Amino acid sequence: MKLNRDCLTPVGAITRGLLAGTIGTIAMDTLLYFRYRKGGGNGGFAHWEFSADIHSWDQAPAPAQVGRRLYDGLLQRELPDERAALVNNIMHWGYGIANAAVYGVLAGSLRTPRVWYGIPFGAGVWASGYVVLPAAKLYEPIWKYDRQTLAKDLSAHLVYGLTTAAAFRLARRFRL
Repeated sequence: MKLNRDCLTPVGAITRGLLAGTIGTIAMDTLLYFRYRKGGGNGGFAHWEFSADIHSWDQAPAPAQVGRRLYDGLLQRELPDERAALVNNIMHWGYGIANAAVYGVLAGSLRTPRVWYGIPFGAGVWASGYVVLPAAKLYEPIWKYDRQTLAKDLSAHLVYGLTTAAAFRLARRFRL
């Protein structure tokens, strides 16, 4: 059996995907932070990034609510309110990084993955949220959102996807 040296091993693809997903999540969060500031937000990046204004589950966005449900369901214990911000960050970053690991496996099996593959990847991550989160009663169905809201959310996920794809392509060049 002849091995294809142009393709990555599964471990190499996953590792590069995890790295690329970290970079993609940073890019997406940077865009979202600039939008926050443009909209009148005045907190610094670290304050915003680490959800410093979230003090209870009532304030927590969908990623935190998913994490809370997982924790409560798996451990049969309730998380206290003061964990809402931490859980939000763990879920947000975990989702961005884990999705990119899957991207890494798929793109790593190709001889030359293209950066533009990040467009369907980012759009797919975006669309999956509008399938899973309404089913979990954490989002409204997609048709209840206005075009501007959907476009802003999609554009942030396209930045994530393209940056992840570019970082993955670059990471292929290096031995890890």
